Amino acid sequence: MALPLHGNQSLSNEQVQQLSSLLLSRASRKPLQYLLGEAHFFGRSFMVNERVLIPRPETEALCELAIRFLRQSVNLFPAPQVLDLCTGSGAIAVTLAREHPASQVTATDISEAALAVAQANAGRHQVQVRFLEGDLFSPVQGMRFHCIACNPPYVESAACSTLQEEVLREPLLALDGGSDGLDFYRRTADEAADFLYPGGLLCMEIGDTQADAVCALFSREKRYMDISVHPDLSGTPRVVCAYAFSPT
Repeated sequence: MALPLHGNQSLSNEQVQQLSSLLLSRASRKPLQYLLGEAHFFGRSFMVNERVLIPRPETEALCELAIRFLRQSVNLFPAPQVLDLCTGSGAIAVTLAREHPASQVTATDISEAALAVAQANAGRHQVQVRFLEGDLFSPVQGMRFHCIACNPPYVESAACSTLQEEVLREPLLALDGGSDGLDFYRRTADEAADFLYPGGLLCMEIGDTQADAVCALFSREKRYMDISVHPDLSGTPRVVCAYAFSPT
């Protein structure tokens, strides 16, 4: 709308130089979100840069499932403890804190640089999130949560170099899921039950073809129940959910 409204307005030399620089960077396949310094997720604008993975619409399915669980369980735990693993930009943690304000949200990431971006996004959206640096569950030893959400690295190592050029500009740390892409699912399946209250929910984003393999990992642990797969808006299997075993 701005161009028709200001069609007679000339750009200054500085604006022309800025535009030329942006166009050159985009022509070199730098992601538009990095150029603009923001990405939109769940109806909100989040600051992003080369230190964090760009939030994607597919991940909104994970947030929707976690939010539904928290709202439906409000009578059981009115102030739930929530954990976001591999938080990156903090988009998931901030979204959960905004959509369910009663939640006490903790977020972890191994990257100090990513946590700085996440902290800035929490400030932008005026939510309280506790950010902890460390590998997966290492910063939350001895703690338990009612809901754990995670969008882990899940690209096969050999496939990382073949990704779209824009994706190659994103942090490899947030993409590389090991030789078969399942390293983080193995670790989470092995550890998550120790950090969930009985009946607590774990939601994990998965790659397009990983549903069966990830479900099998959690099924083998015998500490999870009601394991299920949920699609994103395109109908692609995108989220695996599992509940911590709750004796009846």
